[in-house]
Amino acid sequence: MNTFMNYTGIAALFVLVLLPALVGLARERRIDRELRAPERNQGAEPPQAEGAARPVAATRRPSIGSWARV
Repeated sequence: MNTFMNYTGIAALFVLVLLPALVGLARERRIDRELRAPERNQGAEPPQAEGAARPVAATRRPSIGSWARV
């Protein structure tokens, strides 16, 4: 019985050490999938409804009192 408890304790420590790494790996893979999806669909235009206006790209202009000289 003592040997079983020792193995159980070691297994629990092993899980506690590896769990954050496995969660981080799963998160990284999800982010990679989300970033790869738009790259695959880059050539195709999104479907638009009939009569829908296209969005206008606005340019950012610095304000008059801005400290940055552009």
